[in-house]
Amino acid sequence: MPGARPSSEPRPAADTVSDVIGWAAFSCVLVPVVLVWFGTSLAGATGTALGLAAVTAACRVLLRRSERCALRCETQRGGRHTRERTPVD
Repeated sequence: MPGARPSSEPRPAADTVSDVIGWAAFSCVLVPVVLVWFGTSLAGATGTALGLAAVTAACRVLLRRSERCALRCETQRGGRHTRERTPVD
C-alpha cells in the first residue's frame, strides 16, 4: 500500500495536554446540561459550570507549566556535567 508507513518509524507524539483540556471543556458543558435535565436549578447548574471552568483553567496552567519544566529539565540533562556527582549516604 502506498500510504502505509513502516512500523519502525515512530509515530508523532500526541498532545495529551490538549486532549485532557478538550475533554474537561466538554464536561464543563455536559455536566450543567445533565444537572438541568435532572431538575437542578439553572443557577445551581451555572455555578457548577463556572466552578468546573475555573478548575479546568487552573489544571491547564499547571499542565502546561509541568510540560515546559519537563522539556527544560530534559535539555539540561543532555549537556555536559562539570561537577562530579557522588551518592548520598
